[in-house]
Amino acid sequence: MRLLALSTLSVALLAAAGCNKDATAPKTDAAADAKKDPNAIPGLKDEKARVSYMIGMDMGQTLKQVKDEIDLPTLEKGLKAQLDGSKPLMTEQQAQQIREAFAQKLQAKRIAEQMQAATKNAKEGQEFLAKNAKAAGVQTTASGLQYQVITQGTGPKPKADDQVTVNYTGKLLDGTKFDSSEDHGGAATLPLNAVVPGWREGIQLMPVGSKYRLWIPASLGYGEQGTPGGPIPPNATLVFEVELVGIANPNGAGTSPAH
Repeated sequence: MRLLALSTLSVALLAAAGCNKDATAPKTDAAADAKKDPNAIPGLKDEKARVSYMIGMDMGQTLKQVKDEIDLPTLEKGLKAQLDGSKPLMTEQQAQQIREAFAQKLQAKRIAEQMQAATKNAKEGQEFLAKNAKAAGVQTTASGLQYQVITQGTGPKPKADDQVTVNYTGKLLDGTKFDSSEDHGGAATLPLNAVVPGWREGIQLMPVGSKYRLWIPASLGYGEQGTPGGPIPPNATLVFEVELVGIANPNGAGTSPAH
């Protein structure tokens, strides 16, 4: 897979050029043009400069994640060869071989980083839960789920196959918020049989009207994978504050509390 994909931009630029190919622009004073042009940007004297800089920004953003693997002067040579049509230093077959080898290298690096993070997070989670289990008001279930009653309701408790309406906030151990019902417009209605085990168990402990704090070990949450590309790292212990608003119609639609 190529690191840069500018085909859409190219089509847009060609289309724009086709629509304006007969247009001519009289020569005017650059300073006067800058004053008249509502799109003027200091350091970028005209549209060509702005477009060029924009493309550079896009390329830079795409390549940022592999910046340590890139020699910028050599990258510029390859770019120039493609733009001016000169003979490149490598064949397309060689380029494809290098592309595939580089992709495999990046994948191996990501896997190693994920394993390192998983080991670190597992250790930190275990140490935290061992200490937290001794805190006032914290209870630990047989599965390892920990919870604390903030407000105890008086309504019925949901069953494993019920849908519930809840307000919630989810955080990592360092306090980073990764999701909340408020972020999605308010109380969420969701099926308990479609959430992570720690949620399913914790919500069933709560009478309607209750507000609990849940500490969910990775084994009852998103496990060794976390949410790839998402906000939850591998082997993360999760902290949820959950208010059980009600038990919803079992036929209602549900949404997941974490993305």
